[in-house]
Amino acid sequence: MSLHSKISAKTSTKTSAILKVSLQITSAVVMTLGLSSCLHEEPTYVYMPDMVYQPSMKAQSMGSMLMPVKGTIPRDYVPYPYSNINGQAPVPGSAQAKENAEKGIVPSSSDAGYPGNALKNPLRPTMATLKRGQTVFNTYCIVCHGPNGLGDGYVVPRYPRPPSLQSDKVRNWPDGNIYHVITMGQNVMPSYASQIAPGDRWAVIYYVRALQHSQHPTAAEVQEAEKE
Repeated sequence: MSLHSKISAKTSTKTSAILKVSLQITSAVVMTLGLSSCLHEEPTYVYMPDMVYQPSMKAQSMGSMLMPVKGTIPRDYVPYPYSNINGQAPVPGSAQAKENAEKGIVPSSSDAGYPGNALKNPLRPTMATLKRGQTVFNTYCIVCHGPNGLGDGYVVPRYPRPPSLQSDKVRNWPDGNIYHVITMGQNVMPSYASQIAPGDRWAVIYYVRALQHSQHPTAAEVQEAEKE
């Protein structure tokens, strides 16, 4: 074997030994780091202590739900001061009104706090308002009150028939009474305050008035229609 070959063989053997030792050292370091990363009880050095020792809580656990600050109200919340009529009773005909009547508490519609007198429709009776009222009515009201407000909705007779919106009683109600019933509910009808926005309630009232007018036209309107 030549001198050159002997030197090459020794160099190759030494290089292999060095690589082997390097791989062993690298493996040892990786294993050490891997094991150390799995043990968090007593770390030798905490890089970000705020994340390691954060006061986190499990969702829905005691103390994890923050209570709102006193006086907090929901976004877009509109207060409604007429939870009852004049602080005494809801709309006439409701269960609460009958209960108060038995106790001798009978508020008058002339009271300043009566919703029918205190609440006025802030919307203008435009075609856009009427169409919006029709859309909302057909979404939330038609299932019980029917397409013409006669109380013949889709849920009847499975559920109790609601009063007709075409009755003399409801037709003579001021707009504020209808708004109050939509907001607070009456008898078996629940409140629709969470489903129908305040502005949409007034739009529905305009549409209800249009339905009432369609079923009770004036004599002059009937004569005009007959001419056509």
